[in-house]
Amino acid sequence: MVAEARVTRQTARRAESAWKYGFRGIAHRRGPDHTAEQEVIPSARVDALTVISAVLGACVVLLVALLVVVGRRFRRAEEERRRSRALAEIASSLDLDEVLTRTLEEAMRLAGADAAVIRLEAAGTEDGEPLVAALGVPAEALQRLTSPAAEDDGGVSVALPGGDEPLGSLTVHAEEVRRGFDEGDVRRVGELAAEAAPAIENARRFSEARRLADVDALTGLHNRRYFHETLAREVARAQRYSRRLSLIVFDLDDFKNVNDRIGHLGGDAVLAEAAQRVRGVVRRADVPCRVGGDEFAVIMPESGLEQAEQLFVRLQQGISAGPIAHVGRLSISAGVAELQPDDLSFSLFERADAALYAAKASGKGQAARTGPT
Repeated sequence: MVAEARVTRQTARRAESAWKYGFRGIAHRRGPDHTAEQEVIPSARVDALTVISAVLGACVVLLVALLVVVGRRFRRAEEERRRSRALAEIASSLDLDEVLTRTLEEAMRLAGADAAVIRLEAAGTEDGEPLVAALGVPAEALQRLTSPAAEDDGGVSVALPGGDEPLGSLTVHAEEVRRGFDEGDVRRVGELAAEAAPAIENARRFSEARRLADVDALTGLHNRRYFHETLAREVARAQRYSRRLSLIVFDLDDFKNVNDRIGHLGGDAVLAEAAQRVRGVVRRADVPCRVGGDEFAVIMPESGLEQAEQLFVRLQQGISAGPIAHVGRLSISAGVAELQPDDLSFSLFERADAALYAAKASGKGQAARTGPT
C-alpha cells in the first residue's frame, strides 16, 4: 500500500509539472516494480520530431522527382544516341535497297507503326515507273497505302525532300485506325524523312550509275559482264534452295549477211530494234542480256525447259512479226538448258550455247534443248 501511494504521488507531481511547464506527449514505461507508468514527453521534442519527419518526407519527394527527371533525360539521351546510330547506318551505305530498308525500319520504330512504305518518283528509275519499297505491307495493299488517302486509313505520309522537287514520300501505317498517330509521331517521321532523304538520293544516283555500267549502250539490255555475274548469282541461289532455273541463248539468223548488205551502222540499228522487241515479250522476272555481237541470252529464274521453250516461241514471234529496219523479216535460233544439280554457271551457259549451235546446224529458225552432260 505504501508503494502504491508513492507511485500515485509521483504520478500526480508529474502531471502537475506537465501542466505547469507545457508538456504535451505522454509515453508508457515500466517502473522499478514492473508496473506500468506513464511518462510525459516535452512538446519541444514532439515538434522537433515532426519537423524532422517533414524534412525527411520532403527529401524523399525531392529525390523521387530528381530520379524521374534524371530518368527522362537518360532515356532522351539514349534515344538520341539510338537515332544517331540509325541515321549513321542509313548514310553509310550506297546500296539503295539497304538504305530504304533501314529507313523503313526506323520510321516504324519511331512512330510505333505496323507498316511503312517509301515511294520514289519515276526520275532515275530503269523502267520509268515509281520505285516502291515497303515493310509489313501485303502486295495488294501497296497502292492504297501510297495514295493521298493513306492518312484517312490510319496512316501518316510525309514528303522526302529533294533539290528542286520532292524525291517521293514516306508513309507509316497503323493496322487499327483508332490507334492513330499524334503530333510527336508526325514530327519524328518528318525529321527522319528530312535526314534520310540525302542518303536515299545518293544511293539512288549510285544505283543509276551502276545500272548504266551494267547496260549495253547499243541495245539497252544488260551487258556481258552483268550477264555472267547474274547467272552465277542465280545458279548459286537455285542450287542452295533447290529451285528451278533455265537459260535461253539465241542469235539472229544470217546476221552476217545483214552487215554485209547494209553495213555495220545499219546492222546496229537492226540489233537495237531486235532488242526492243525482246524487251516486249520477256517476263518481269526474266533477265535479258546482250552477250556479244548478235548473240543474246535470257536468264529465267523459277522456270523449267517448258517455260523456256514457250518464251522462245514468243521471242520468235516478236522478232519475225514485221520487217526490221531495211532488211525485212528476221528469225532467230536458240538453245535452251535447265539447271542440273551438278551445274555451275559456266557449265549451264556452255550447254545452252552448244544447243544454239545444234539448232543452227539443224536448219535455223528453231530451238534445241540440252540435257545434263
